[in-house]
Amino acid sequence: MAVYTDITDEELADLLAGFDLGAALSFKGIAEGVENSNFLLETTAGRYILTVYERRVREDDLPFFLGLMRWLAGHGYPCAAPVADRAGEILQRVRGKPCAIVEFLPGLSVRRPSAAHCREAGAGLARLHLAADGFTKSRANDLGQDAWAPLFAGLRDAAEALKPGLAATIESDLAALEAEWPTGLPRGIVHADYFPDNVFFQGPTFAGAIDFYFACEDMLAYDIAVALNAWCFETDGSFNITSGRALVAGYEAHRPLSDAERAALPALAHGAAMRFFLTRLADWGATPAGALVRPKDPLEYERKLAVHRAAPDLVLFGAGV
Repeated sequence: MAVYTDITDEELADLLAGFDLGAALSFKGIAEGVENSNFLLETTAGRYILTVYERRVREDDLPFFLGLMRWLAGHGYPCAAPVADRAGEILQRVRGKPCAIVEFLPGLSVRRPSAAHCREAGAGLARLHLAADGFTKSRANDLGQDAWAPLFAGLRDAAEALKPGLAATIESDLAALEAEWPTGLPRGIVHADYFPDNVFFQGPTFAGAIDFYFACEDMLAYDIAVALNAWCFETDGSFNITSGRALVAGYEAHRPLSDAERAALPALAHGAAMRFFLTRLADWGATPAGALVRPKDPLEYERKLAVHRAAPDLVLFGAGV
């Protein structure tokens, strides 16, 4: 989340005029993330999030994202459901940009997840995969393995400026990942950005997930790999095996992994680290002046890449193998 686009009181009133949400009581920007402009909106009818879609989000993809959120909410999964206007339309426009209002999802994200949080998060991820089964819209992962080398081609100089010698290391990683990338694993709808700031808890219990704007069809185990990287590394860069085991155990309480999925976790985790390193590197030097946004440090994921490179089977211990 972030704020790139300001909205005036008049523009907000014009937008709300098409909804049965009452009058605005408060409206403030949310300065987290890097993708879209987000605002916490409180009206006489309740609390909502207004998202203005920018940057990487293509308007053609929005029916998939918003439809998925509606599907999940309608199938018992706790997520922020989009709100339709009086004409039944979800997708709106403000300042010439697409936008949507979604329900406010109560709960808190955790900054330093414990093993117990990781178990709950894993269970929540499995529930998401199961709830999404049957969703008829599809979207390819445009940040999947085949996109990484072309993306890095435009970032080679940025990588070298970040850390001398890094460009050659990343190119070596990319070649290895292309050679070893798994195929034939179970596929379905994945969140693809299942980070602690996108997962809410109420007390110690999983309460829901937000920010489905990278969701796509991919290997289900890839989503677990993204989560292992996001949830199970300590601030000193070490991988917490106890947290990794807990996350996978929570997942498998709802959807057991096949032997092939488990064996693929090292390559998938290495690849997931590459994906987030590359997009963070792209964002690092591309934040517009004056935007209320905090770009995320690509070196955090460079360090995770180094761990996967040096100890490729580490996440198998996290999976209890």
